[in-house]
Amino acid sequence: MVNLLIGQKGSGKTQKMIDLANAKVKDCNGNVVFIKKTHRDTASVSFDIRTICLDDMPAISNTDAYIGFLYGMSSANHDIECVFIDALLKHADVTLETLPSFVAKLNKLASECDIQFYVSVSADPADVAGIEGCNLI
Repeated sequence: MVNLLIGQKGSGKTQKMIDLANAKVKDCNGNVVFIKKTHRDTASVSFDIRTICLDDMPAISNTDAYIGFLYGMSSANHDIECVFIDALLKHADVTLETLPSFVAKLNKLASECDIQFYVSVSADPADVAGIEGCNLI
């Protein structure tokens, strides 16, 4: 399942994602992964969470490469239970227009690999209200 955290830029989504990830890692039997664009604001992420910064992986420049990266990550570690993706619209070439198809691909991966995705998006909630297959948190 894909869970979307929607809000305007500067509304505190990153800290909410970090708090949620830190809480999830205490309850999960598997691993928790936190994906960010940069190394900024990663100090408060629990040491038990695998933090990945996409600035370190410039080859992930489009949604197909991004989804391939997520499939590769899940195939290398079958114990991944939750993946947090912060500020998705800053990653690869994801836009509000491509967000519905990206979420559909995430849902397919989530069901195939039994992973919960938590994704933050800087947008007006009305702009993403019609996306199917996700929970708004």
